[in-house]
Amino acid sequence: MTDSSAAAPEAENGFLKRLIFWEFSRGSWQYDVVVAIILLFIFLTPRGWFHDQPKESSVVLLPPLHGSNRVFIAPELLEHVPEQLRIARAEALVHKRTGKTWRVARVEPIRDDTQQEIKGFIAYTPPAS
Repeated sequence: MTDSSAAAPEAENGFLKRLIFWEFSRGSWQYDVVVAIILLFIFLTPRGWFHDQPKESSVVLLPPLHGSNRVFIAPELLEHVPEQLRIARAEALVHKRTGKTWRVARVEPIRDDTQQEIKGFIAYTPPAS
């Protein structure tokens, strides 16, 4: 006579192992159930659970102009920095984003059409010699 209580945990472990290693043959009902569970998880899980909402980049390298590198910097990063400290702060932001130690020659604000609101900043490096 076999002990059914010992066989039950062994069967559960076998099923769990097959589930983890995806050992179901394609087209079987078990395979279809696992695929359905995965799809339900993908489409029904709220995005906020993973905290992976896309964020716009706040420091963006722009194409060079007349040998000078240009970097766009989001307004919130430099807006409240005093004007005399903006170049140093811009250099630190560029270094943090790119790993490059470019010297920033000037920082210019980008304003909206009414010249009221700052939309960002452009940091310029001196032309390469």
